[in-house]
Order: sequence, then C-alpha cells, then structure tokens
Amino acid sequence: MSDHKGARLVLEALPSGTTLIADRGYDSNWFRIALVEKDITPCIPPTRSRKVPIAYDRALYRQRHKVENMFAKLKDWRRIATRYDRCAHTFFSAICIAASVAFYLN
Repeated sequence: MSDHKGARLVLEALPSGTTLIADRGYDSNWFRIALVEKDITPCIPPTRSRKVPIAYDRALYRQRHKVENMFAKLKDWRRIATRYDRCAHTFFSAICIAASVAFYLN
C-alpha cells in the first residue's frame, strides 16, 4: 500500500498551515487537489513515473531531512522506540524529555 492511500484517512485531521512537505509516496493528483482546496501548498516531488513532472520548491524540500533526523534521534531512546509507557501523557512526557536532551546535546 502506498502512502497516499493512508493519507486519505487523515486528510480531514490536518491542521491549518501554508505548506505540506511530503515524500514521493504522497504524489497523487487527488491528494494535491485536496491540499489546494484546504489552502495548503503541496511541496511533494513528483514520482519518476510521471510523464509531466510537477514543479516543487527544492530548497524547502531539502529542509525535510531535519524533521527526519529528529525522529531518528527520538528512536535512539529505547523507552520511546518500544513504547513502554501505557498512558499517552507519560509517553508524551518521555518524548519531551528526549527531545530536550537531543536539542541541548547538539
């Protein structure tokens, strides 16, 4: 299953914003149209199989790796990666602590 099929389920829950940065898995015409209807500019590189490539902001897309790196750092914490906490508020607190430590160590 490709990513954009799962995106249909969460499209209504997207918070308001100006731009959505996503990878090639979310490149579909219906998803781009749905984002534009919600006044969100899609920054999604086209798949290699597209006959006519769609333009996107390459400089903005390059910033996406910072978010990916932060998730990778959070998963270094065993408690977060395995989700030991039963309560959502305790799990969120562990994420906040791990993010704070990762921020101050770098």
